[in-house]
This record gives sequence, structure tokens and C-alpha cells, in this order.
Amino acid sequence: MSDCVFCKIAAGEIPAAIVKRDGRFVAFRDINPQAPTHLLVIPTHHVASLNQSKDAALLGELLAFARDLAQETGIGERGYRVVFNTNPDGGQTVFHLHLHLLGGRPMTWPPG
Repeated sequence: MSDCVFCKIAAGEIPAAIVKRDGRFVAFRDINPQAPTHLLVIPTHHVASLNQSKDAALLGELLAFARDLAQETGIGERGYRVVFNTNPDGGQTVFHLHLHLLGGRPMTWPPG
């Protein structure tokens, strides 16, 4: 999608602090981090939200990518949080499927 900021990051048209990339996913640092480690993980092709995703394999691979990324960034053993915000009431502000990988400090409950 031509006006999607995450599509532009995936395409290399907008700079981002890329942490990891493969053929299907890109992970980069959140510009407004809520934890010492706060990464966004996106598919390289546009899907607006979790509600629009019809590809169960893609979703599983996205979670596995995040799990591996947690290990690679050193937050896997102590623990981390994976968050999908979906649609406005769920807190989604960029309408490109993404997850937040947060760690590096104890997480509290309930969240926001």
C-alpha cells in the first residue's frame, strides 16, 4: 500500500533502526519505546490488521520470528511480552499488521 508507513519501512523507503530482516518479516526499534527492548515486527507485505489476516501460517511464522528475536536480543530467558493492537479501540495507530516485542524489565498487569 503506497501510503502505509510500515510498507515504506519494509521497502527501505523510510529509514528505521532495523534489527532483523528476512524474506517475510522486518523487525525494527519502536520510536516511542515502552520498555528497554521495544521492537515492532511486521510482515513485508501489507495486511491492515489481525482481523484482515487470513493466513494462519503467516501468523505462526510471525510469532516464531518474534520468539527467535527475543532470544537473539537477550530477553528470551527472563521473559518478554508480545502484543497485537487491533483496530482503534485496541490501540492500533498504524494500520499494517504488527506486533510489539517488549522486554528488558518486569512487565506489570493489567496493561493500559
